[in-house]
Amino acid sequence: MDEIHELPIFQKAEQILKLTEGFVHIVPAENVFLQETTVCFMLENAMLIPAKIAAAEGGDLYDLRMENAAIIRKAARELYVQAGSLRYEKDITALEYITLLRNTIDEFRFLFVDWVASFDVWNYIKDDWGLFNPPGVNAHDKDPDDDIPFDSSDFFETDGDDDE
Repeated sequence: MDEIHELPIFQKAEQILKLTEGFVHIVPAENVFLQETTVCFMLENAMLIPAKIAAAEGGDLYDLRMENAAIIRKAARELYVQAGSLRYEKDITALEYITLLRNTIDEFRFLFVDWVASFDVWNYIKDDWGLFNPPGVNAHDKDPDDDIPFDSSDFFETDGDDDE
């Protein structure tokens, strides 16, 4: 886990989370609509980003990493828009905070692009849904793992009864 915390992309994700946590405090508590919508969604997206980075790093398989990357991208883009939409709220006066958060998300995007490019395309399990296969692998392709012989009796002890 320490290795994940040392990744620049994870550190930037944590910075986004801390900025978002600070940012939501400038939304007036009496503005119930913003508190129950934008603030909740912003916090959810900001928390999702580092969690999905950790999941991608822990999974290590290309298809799982790409799935998590797609979720991270969606959360970051939504957070960017949500923060920007608050520029037009009369109750929000700290507009420089919005700019700071959005600039940090832009910095994150550059780290994200390099991080995704570092994924090992040869470490994958074919995605039968076809969304997260490495380049050149199609969901309709024959799964190369189907050629691996498997006999469950090689792995499980039997008591001699074959009454199945």
